[in-house]
Amino acid sequence: MLENYISKKENNKIEDTQKNKTKQFNFRTDLANERRDIYKKANSIENEINGIESTKEEINENISVERVKITNEEGAKAIGKPQGNYITIDIKKLKIAQDEDIEKSAETLANELTKIIDAHIDKQGEILVVGLGNIYVTPDALGPKVINEIEVTRHIINYLPQYVEEGTRMVSAISPGVLGTTGIETVEILKGIVDNIHPKLVIVIDALASRSIERISSTVQISDTGIVPGAGVGNKRSEISQATLGIPVIAIGIPTVVETAVLVNDCLDLFITKLQQEAKSNEYLNQLKEEDNYEEIKEALVPNDYNLIVTPKEIDDLIENMAEIVATGINRSV
Repeated sequence: MLENYISKKENNKIEDTQKNKTKQFNFRTDLANERRDIYKKANSIENEINGIESTKEEINENISVERVKITNEEGAKAIGKPQGNYITIDIKKLKIAQDEDIEKSAETLANELTKIIDAHIDKQGEILVVGLGNIYVTPDALGPKVINEIEVTRHIINYLPQYVEEGTRMVSAISPGVLGTTGIETVEILKGIVDNIHPKLVIVIDALASRSIERISSTVQISDTGIVPGAGVGNKRSEISQATLGIPVIAIGIPTVVETAVLVNDCLDLFITKLQQEAKSNEYLNQLKEEDNYEEIKEALVPNDYNLIVTPKEIDDLIENMAEIVATGINRSV
């Protein structure tokens, strides 16, 4: 049985490079660095992809920052992301995070967010913070929960300026709900707000999908290219970007779900690693471990509607921790 599987994998290698390039975009991940890694693996690329620059920095033993910049159309086409900056903050052991861990994570987020905001507007430019998602669905509740913690100042500056320090930036915030509740596309709501209050920049917070179970509620992606709500779970809505709103849009996203196929693929890798440790060497298992089995697993699950979107049992605590990190980071940066 295993030999037949390996034979099938070897036959698939005969397919041309273009098919491999197309194949990768079926992966449900919103993270630029994951899409880059998938593309490189599918096309056997060891160095960086043309049109993409990246650096990685270790903040401490639990926090690292990876910066990916897409510089031209070739890079954008390769990984299916618009040209711009994508900063990924990975936070280990968030399930058991202490106050100091959350504080350091928020500080890291604030530093990265400050730099990307300063690259687009001046220190006094008004900012609108938008929390996407459904407050009643825990994996999708990140945006609304963050909005509850944002320090808004627009109304105070407008009506009680004597109580505000000179130089305080105007900040407003909204959680517009979801299409199924409002019947209105989020971008339509935001266009109305932008046209009336004239912010200089929008920060959008949303839940994402990942290609790794390790990243669930332990990774933050910041980008200056906007966002397409629902793209990671196959429910695309109209994009929220500078092209649709007319002002810069910074997206902050955190993976909260993965597909069953992702879960099974990751578990298969863990299982093979365990067998390798016990058996020391096995040609079939070595070959199986080197391949990405996501597509084959997905093909087996989809016909029976078994390719579910899953989230961990600790999602309530994880969302609370991430909401605190994101809200604190935004408040410090704006």
